[in-house]
Order: sequence, then structure tokens, then C-alpha cells
Amino acid sequence: MKEKPAFNKQTSGVLTLLGDPRKAIWRLAVPMVIAMSIQTIYNLADAIWVSGINREALAAVGYFFPFMMLTIAISVGLGVGGGSAISRSIGARDKITAEKTAEHMLVIMAAVSVLFTLFMLIFQKYFFTLMGVGSSIEETLAYSTIMFAGTFAAFFPQIANSILRSEGDANRAMYAMLFGAVSNIILDPLFIFSFKIPFLNLNFGLNLGIAGAAYATVLSMVFSTILCSYWLFIKKDTFVDFHFKVFRWDTKIISNIINVGLPATIAQASMSIMMFSIIKVISIVSGDSGVAVFNAGWRIVMIAILPMLGMGTAVTAVCGAAYGARSIEKIKTAYRYAVSLGFVAEIAIAVLTFVFAPIIVKAFTWSEDTHALAGDITVMLRIMSLSYPAIVNGILSSHMFQGTGNGMVSLFLTIIRTILLASFLAWLFGIFFGWGQTGVYWAIILSNMSTSLISMVWVQIFYRQKEKLWAE
Repeated sequence: MKEKPAFNKQTSGVLTLLGDPRKAIWRLAVPMVIAMSIQTIYNLADAIWVSGINREALAAVGYFFPFMMLTIAISVGLGVGGGSAISRSIGARDKITAEKTAEHMLVIMAAVSVLFTLFMLIFQKYFFTLMGVGSSIEETLAYSTIMFAGTFAAFFPQIANSILRSEGDANRAMYAMLFGAVSNIILDPLFIFSFKIPFLNLNFGLNLGIAGAAYATVLSMVFSTILCSYWLFIKKDTFVDFHFKVFRWDTKIISNIINVGLPATIAQASMSIMMFSIIKVISIVSGDSGVAVFNAGWRIVMIAILPMLGMGTAVTAVCGAAYGARSIEKIKTAYRYAVSLGFVAEIAIAVLTFVFAPIIVKAFTWSEDTHALAGDITVMLRIMSLSYPAIVNGILSSHMFQGTGNGMVSLFLTIIRTILLASFLAWLFGIFFGWGQTGVYWAIILSNMSTSLISMVWVQIFYRQKEKLWAE
């Protein structure tokens, strides 16, 4: 068998992490932005096809959204914690620890996915009742049961991609996401509807309705799982090797993962709590139709922050490697470069969204049952676009703190934004002041702007602390 190169003969991805921070940010961010864009397009495809069923089905996907975010929170948190530890090990030139960390990530993921699946399948109806699901309860449960059953297929690609990104291999992380996204886009209409083939008098498609959308999503994640498994365990050409036959729990490695991963998971989970709270407020002030509006509009909002999410994964890896090498200048350079690119991207996206909102909305209101929602979705998109530039510092600073092992700082910033500000202000503006659904949008905007200002100050404090510590 061909041996892996020694640590002083790194793969191109590892060399990227240890080289020029600007080039590293660019080379890692671009593939991830592309991949996340395609992945979001398949999320949009879900909403577009589901909107063709009826508004109850569209609302059902909206009610499930906080739980989808919770699923992402757990897998992303573990991926960020382990990925940060791997990148720091690479920066410190400790390949053995990097490999052990990757092994721990996969073992922990397998255990957590089983527990999460069982818990959610047992208590899902209780949670949806608590959320205030009305006439769409049957559609919601039909969708959620399948999605929760596919938790392992949702977790594994996230962890595998985190391992790839942490060693600088953003391209294959992109390919895995693209493969799953394209598969879902193709499978959605085939599973949801039944089409008549001209001249043959035959129906093509499974016509499973809302359940079909869930089956298509889970199957596409299975495809990504298979592809990632091939790279990691069969082809075995990743920088880190896996030695599960001699696997032993290492408390120091677990601690390194948890120190960043647990705060990242809680931070992501707080976003799920925020969405739960916001949807609860919207269901009170606007009912299922309001939830359907928010579900469709929020998917467009998620597109707007894609450049920051892609940039953020690059910032985590590059700043992690720079931290392992104890180079504050590389951390500064990487962060500043990412922020400058982020502002340009978000301003452009905000202008485009505001101008073309009525055209964008048509994709979600093409059926007779959802056409009446077009005006409300347009209003949401135009209001939310005003906050896009304000999210740059908040998102990228959180990723910088995660990469440098300061998970609690990232968590604190997220808690301020999601629970202390957004959830409270949504209730204050939407219900107490009686501003309705529009008040909820302004609550989100104000929370984003406030957190961005706080994060700018915290970053400067971090710089001064590390400059003093590493100069000693």
C-alpha cells in the first residue's frame, strides 16, 4: 500500500492553510460558497415544489424548520469543534492528534445521531403541539417523521465535510454538498407529484405529497454519505488516516472538541430556539398563512448570508491553523480580508433583493393556493434586506473565535443575538406593541445590528490579549 507523505510534505490543502492567509481564505471560501449556494437552491426547490401542494404543506415545512436547524446545530457544532482542533493541530504540526480528533468526531457523531433520532421520534408531536401547529399537523408529522428517521444521513456528511475543510480540502467538501443538492433537486418532483407522459398515457412519479419531499431529502443525504464514506474509508487519500481498530477514548481530545463544539452546538441550538419563538409569535399574530410566508421568505434570506457562511468556514480553518502557529498577524489578516469581501458581497445582495423581490417571490407563489401570499413575502424580503451588511462582523467574528478555540465567546455573541435580543424583541414588537409580522422582521434586524457592533469590540480585545501573551 502506498504510504501517506510525512507531515513536512503536506497535501496542497494543508499547505494552503499554512500559507498566505488571503489566498487561503479565497481558496477555501469560494468552493464553500458555491456548494452552499447549490445546497440552498435545493432547499428552495423543496419550498417551491411543496408550495405546489397547498399552503398547509408549505406551513408544515416551516414548522419543521426549527428542528431542522437543531439537527444542523448538533452536527455543525461537533464539526466545528473537531475541525477547529484538527486545524490547530495542523498549525502546530501534530498529525497524530489531528487523526485521533477525526476518529473521535465520527464515533461521537454515530452515538449522538442514534439518541437524537429516538428522542425526536418519541416527542415530536408534543413539540409541534407546543409550537401551536394548527390545521397542518398531519402534514407536519408526515414530513418530520421521515426527516428525523434520516438523522444519521444528515449528520455524517456534515462531519465528513468538516474533516475535509479542516485539512484544507474545500473542493471535495464542495463536491459532496453539490452531489446531495443536485440529487434532491432531481428527486423532489418525482417523489412529490405524478406526471402524465404524453402519448403513452402513463403516469411518472410516486405522488407522495409532503412525505415525498422528506423522502427525497433523506435519500439525497444518503448519497452524500456514500460519497464521503468512499473518500474517507475506501479511497483513503485524505490527509488524516483512520485507525478505528486501535481506537481509545482520549479525554484531552474530547475536551478540545467540546471546548469549541459544545458552545457551537448551543449557539446553533439557540438559533433553533429563536426560530421556534419567532414562528410561535407569527402563528399567534398571523396563523398558518403567516408561517407559510415566513418559511418562504426566510429561505431567500438564507441565500443572502451564504457568502458569510462560506467565508466563515474558511475563517475557522485559516485562523485555527494560524492560532496553532501562534501568529496573531495571520489571524488579523485573514479576518480583515474576509470582512472586506463580506461587506461588498452583502451590500450587492441587499440591493438585488430589494429591487427584484417581486420577481423572486413568484417562484413560491405559483400555485393557486399560495398566490395570495406574494405581497406579504415581498414585504418581508425588502425589510430583511436592510440588515444584510450588518451580519458580516457578527458571523465572521464568531467563526474566528471558533477557529482559535474560543468557543464560549462565539456562544455568548450568538446568545445575545438569538435569545436576549431577537426572541425577546419579536415578542415585544410583534405582540406587545401590536406591530404583527412586520414587527418580527424589525426585531431580527435590530438584533443583527446590535450584535455586529458588540463583536467588533470583542475582536479588538482578543487581538490585544494574544499580542501581549505571545510576546512574553
